Amino acid sequence: MARVLIPLAQGCEELEAVSIIDLLRRADIEVVTAGLAEGAVTCSRGVVIVPDTSLDEVLGDDFDMMVLPGGLPGADHLDEDVRIRRMLQQLAERGKYTAAICAAPKVLANAGLLRGKQATSYPGVIDAMQLEDTHYVDDQAVVVDGKVITSRGPGTAMDFALELIEKLAGAAQRNAVEASLVRPAK
Repeated sequence: MARVLIPLAQGCEELEAVSIIDLLRRADIEVVTAGLAEGAVTCSRGVVIVPDTSLDEVLGDDFDMMVLPGGLPGADHLDEDVRIRRMLQQLAERGKYTAAICAAPKVLANAGLLRGKQATSYPGVIDAMQLEDTHYVDDQAVVVDGKVITSRGPGTAMDFALELIEKLAGAAQRNAVEASLVRPAK
């Protein structure tokens, strides 16, 4: 079974965090939520989430993917945390997935993981960074480039989570989870 780390920072975007956690768990993927510090996390709109553990407790653990929820100031807190940057780089070096949504793709950029990649983010985040070696995509909800997966924002959180499921558990599992959501056909 795939194992995913979702670090939760004070001020993260709750819609993104909860959607990702929920859908991955529906797909029988092991999800570990870890607060940057001990205790509950108050999200950007005041929702309080109690992480499974603290980041310090899982620093040596093995994961198949790390997913960064966005929101501000949550993404800034993730970006400032050297443990997050180190773990992202280690995952990339081992050929594992790194993923981020909304404002959090800037964390991937600052960790050096968007070099030579296509990526997206909330408008005005990574495009404003003017990364010469990153191709910014603004017309797709989710962008996959190798083992790096990025997405635009709260409105794309379900599409993002479903793409993560497909990468970790296959198209059949993604389709099963999506069917159970009763999403309207276009």
